[in-house]
Amino acid sequence: MVDTSLSEIISNPSCMDDYDPNSMPVAKARQFIKQFLSPVIATEVLPLRESLGRVLAADILSPANVPNYDNSAMDGYAFNSADISQSTELKVMGSAFAGKAFVDGIQSGECVRIMTGGMMPKGADTVIMQERVKVEGNLIRFTEAPKPKANVRYAGEDLQLGKIVLAAGHMMRAADLGLIASLGIGEVSVYRQLKVAFFSTGDELASIGKPLQEGQVYDSNRYTLYGMLNRLGVEIIDMGAIADDLELLEKTLLSAASQADVVITSGGVSVGEADYMKQLLAKHGQVMFWKVAMKPGRPLAYGKIQAGLQTNHDAHYFGLPGNPVAVMVTFYQFVREAMLVLMGQTNPAPLPTFNVVCTENIKKQTGRTEFQRGILFADIDGLWKVKPTGAQGSAILSSMSLANCFIVLDESVGNLDAGAIVQVQVLDGLV
Repeated sequence: MVDTSLSEIISNPSCMDDYDPNSMPVAKARQFIKQFLSPVIATEVLPLRESLGRVLAADILSPANVPNYDNSAMDGYAFNSADISQSTELKVMGSAFAGKAFVDGIQSGECVRIMTGGMMPKGADTVIMQERVKVEGNLIRFTEAPKPKANVRYAGEDLQLGKIVLAAGHMMRAADLGLIASLGIGEVSVYRQLKVAFFSTGDELASIGKPLQEGQVYDSNRYTLYGMLNRLGVEIIDMGAIADDLELLEKTLLSAASQADVVITSGGVSVGEADYMKQLLAKHGQVMFWKVAMKPGRPLAYGKIQAGLQTNHDAHYFGLPGNPVAVMVTFYQFVREAMLVLMGQTNPAPLPTFNVVCTENIKKQTGRTEFQRGILFADIDGLWKVKPTGAQGSAILSSMSLANCFIVLDESVGNLDAGAIVQVQVLDGLV
């Protein structure tokens, strides 16, 4: 967060270094958005299983050592390391199982048959694998001596009493459910769900199930937005497809802002489009309009909308382009990370990128970042490579279904020949 307000930036752009709403580099656009995000603060307590995908509102502290006793890391024999010798012969005094301890201690020259997870007997500090001994009656002989204190999991080795297990701001994943369950904790405090309202704009949009009239297209953007938002685990409010009617758009925008923490629109923010949305945003919000130096998805707006004069509630606003691919690209490059911050996640990691060989020529202009759709694959030698999906037009939604990654080409990159090294962002697990 910064002290400079959106309204100050809009009225006096020079108050922020590198702020140019008509030519914003991708990295700068991300930075400016992040500065004005206000995460939710309300919390609720949920049963552990229901917390999956939610963000912790309080630290989880370990109520005990994990493990809470010294135990064997494998099946074998527990003994005291002072007895280690290639010719050592140890007498087996009994057995220890997970959940059923050997209650007596052991002396020098003695050992206990022990199973994985079994409590270490008093006097023992080392476990030898059962495969490395010879058994003769109630005696064992080492075939290969272990190192002292080998194969033992010590109390508190994983988690120590009172230590932070998971910090506030952590998004709960499947492994976290098991981790917290291992502590005997059944409920956790999380931030409330983020509420997101969205709608499409344009006279040309028709709802699925209805016949297309001349000049119309089916509204696909609300379906891709629904899918992407659903993967983030937010509460979704679909406001529909709204015609280019000033009164209807205003009513929908204010209704969305009154219900949600975030409002997303697709269409209506490009140069040459009906300017109703721009009028409404100027009237009810503080919004930075950008022509981001990227392809696809050049038009993008971010700001805040006041739901009405009678409320102090401001909703974050993202105005995305109308072209189907551009909607998805701008969502993943700008909206996704912003949503994670708004949900309460601390410093969410950006989408990972790595370098691979591109197997085909790529056409690109310098001066802008491009997110071309690609197919990441392993060749016969097991080396990862990428190839474009084909035509890269921002209306070719099939390219997003074919793709499993973005080929990320920054503003300094021009045309590339086959065999060039390129950066990719993996989409599997996100789309």
